[in-house]
Amino acid sequence: MYTSAFKLKELPFRLSPDPQFLFLSRAHARAKAYMESTIWFTDGFVIITGDIGAGKTTLIESFLRQLDSDVVIAQINQTQVNAIEFLQSVLAQFGFSPFKMKKAELIATINSFLIEQYAAGRKVLLIIDEAQNLAPKVLEEIRLLSGIESTKEKVLRIILAGQPELNQKLDSPELIQLVQRVRLRFHLGPLTRDDLRAYILHRLDVAGANGRQIFAEDTFGEIMKFSGGVPRLVNTLCDTAMLAAFNHERDHVVLSDIAEAVAELQWVEFAQRVTNAAPKISAATTLPTGDRPPRALSKVVLSLEGKTVSELHLVPGRKILGRTPDNDLQVDSKFVSRHHCQLITGSDGITVIEDLNSTNGILLRGNRVRRQTLRDGDVIVVGQHEMLYVDEASQAHLADTHDDLKPLDADAANEEADEADETLDHAKKRGDAAGTG
Repeated sequence: MYTSAFKLKELPFRLSPDPQFLFLSRAHARAKAYMESTIWFTDGFVIITGDIGAGKTTLIESFLRQLDSDVVIAQINQTQVNAIEFLQSVLAQFGFSPFKMKKAELIATINSFLIEQYAAGRKVLLIIDEAQNLAPKVLEEIRLLSGIESTKEKVLRIILAGQPELNQKLDSPELIQLVQRVRLRFHLGPLTRDDLRAYILHRLDVAGANGRQIFAEDTFGEIMKFSGGVPRLVNTLCDTAMLAAFNHERDHVVLSDIAEAVAELQWVEFAQRVTNAAPKISAATTLPTGDRPPRALSKVVLSLEGKTVSELHLVPGRKILGRTPDNDLQVDSKFVSRHHCQLITGSDGITVIEDLNSTNGILLRGNRVRRQTLRDGDVIVVGQHEMLYVDEASQAHLADTHDDLKPLDADAANEEADEADETLDHAKKRGDAAGTG
């Protein structure tokens, strides 16, 4: 990669959450302070919301790393579950094997465990990421759990983190009792222009820049224009721009590198990409070429034991695969890391798979690989799952050659030939008659 050319010790703009790269903007610092307050106050929920890529997961990981040993943690990331599955997940996080328990037994076990921890002088924290996916019945179970108390105080601390849809769900009439228990509620917005500049410089310094000016001063405005200040998008654009500068044998990023990165990613300005602000387009509307949504160039098909689990279509840019719901392709398996690997697709349709320091790695053609260009038909092994790479352009070419058409059997071919001869004879007779006339 480009690290040696820029004299860095590691990649500064990885997409996987890494607490050591956490940049505490004023908003992020406030959100973290709210999380920390749950350790000292037990009289209500803390709700943290933010758009996709705003940095919620990184903030949570940083917060969890700094907790004292007397804090017992249950961290739930898989939230598309029913009430019983949720209670089982909580107990599993506490070290139980609850999957044969009925609901009454699940609740009784949680109650006993919380009281025991309180008596032993330990604090218990339940933190739920991607909480916007929780069903109302699950949220009601969480409310009931929050009411468990000793003779003096509540014994369970709860943080809910999620996308803005969580606020809409909490404001629904059926959840009014839960909302009444919310003590702090904070929305994590995008970075400001000044914060964006500081964020980029911070990540470069953590990676080993030591104050060197790697991004030209006039690039920050362009990065803001196309990323909207969303940290994940900032990372994607900066990483691609550094690759562009590296390809031009420069040790710093200039405006032309940003422009090249934007073209490769096929991005338009962030304001134009905000879904709610975009006008609805009818099928008859003709879009300028630059505004058309990117066409899928390839796809991966995820399967387990021969059965298809899901598909992910690949457009220019990068997609992350991993165990947690914040990935582009989630693989819910203990053999898969939180952020396991990434698929990087160029504007030319070529896709590269790269391991993100996962525990079990990725296997291609029987070998563990770190980074590999994919070919049509490649099968990548990820834990117990298999992922088939399909080059759409290659498949389209095969279709054009009609190689996929089934050959006619001999009888069918003879029947078609006889019908053709009869048609030809009729046409000849009509022609002869016309000539005689």
